[in-house]
Amino acid sequence: MEKRKPALLYLGNRLQKHGKNPTGVDFLGDQLQAWGYALTRGSTQKNKVLRFLHMHLLLWKSFRQRPLVLIDTYSSLNFWFAVSIALNCRLLGLKYICLLHGGNLPYRLEHSAFWCRALFGKASANVALSDFLAQRFAQYNYITQVIPNGFSIEDYAFKSRNNFAPKLLWVRSFAEIYDPLLAVKVLEALYQDYPQAELCMVGPWDDQAYPACKAYAERHNLPVRFTGKLSKADWHQLAKDYSFFINTTRIDNTPMSVMEAMALGLAVVSTDVGGIPALVEQDRHALLVPSQNLKSFYQAICRCINEPEATRARCLAARAKAERLDWSVIKNKWEELLLNV
Repeated sequence: MEKRKPALLYLGNRLQKHGKNPTGVDFLGDQLQAWGYALTRGSTQKNKVLRFLHMHLLLWKSFRQRPLVLIDTYSSLNFWFAVSIALNCRLLGLKYICLLHGGNLPYRLEHSAFWCRALFGKASANVALSDFLAQRFAQYNYITQVIPNGFSIEDYAFKSRNNFAPKLLWVRSFAEIYDPLLAVKVLEALYQDYPQAELCMVGPWDDQAYPACKAYAERHNLPVRFTGKLSKADWHQLAKDYSFFINTTRIDNTPMSVMEAMALGLAVVSTDVGGIPALVEQDRHALLVPSQNLKSFYQAICRCINEPEATRARCLAARAKAERLDWSVIKNKWEELLLNV
């Protein structure tokens, strides 16, 4: 007899309508609905206090339906959102699953041990996006299942390149932890040797990182294009005009933008922080460099330009890796978990 799908309540940051990038509650939530789950999700409140309160309101309003609660769990302020939601789930007798997104969650495991036990130790399941977090959680005796981010590979047209011009694409929010200024400085270094070099930076302007990048580019007369936030379709179209995807982040888990760049055929050069080495294999799918290391970034991009055959081979391998993350593959893992909690 086929098991009945549980009703789901998915709590996370749904801030796309406020100009932010989509998160798990958006793209995984869409898939869960497509797979036939009755899903309530939130919150879309821009103000953090109102968002916190709205999440709890949704929880208390839905408890009579006995939903299985999914909690997007991050490592900064939203960690405390997750802790509070989990405590309320226990008060209401509801099962919950923590979806581990925060690249700095290992810091929480070490420095917020009591609250981690209250959150992760009482969860019906903890789902990591990569082996990186699963291994860190195992060190603290938390059993964690790995289900990577998925996406629809058919939406990503692969562009094969035989040569790689120094045309760089950067896609992320303009926040300090993603080190956008490093991307501008990488372009500056390349520009000395490659006058045709250029950089396009796509993403919402979240904090003071954007004006700092813009001022630096203008002061040094660098060819940097700032588009602001673009739709997925728009930046995918834009990617056809570039050869490289650079990811300069200082803290990360398994960035969706890197997976998308792999699917599109861009040569990926990224920092080696967090779960990124678990997502891509050095020299097989991408070139990985130390965080905040301008020289290593410059050298890696020059190597790709000067070794086009090896770079093309990495791009092909990266596309094959991305195809293994299609929702058709990931779906079975989610179904098995949700139907057996």
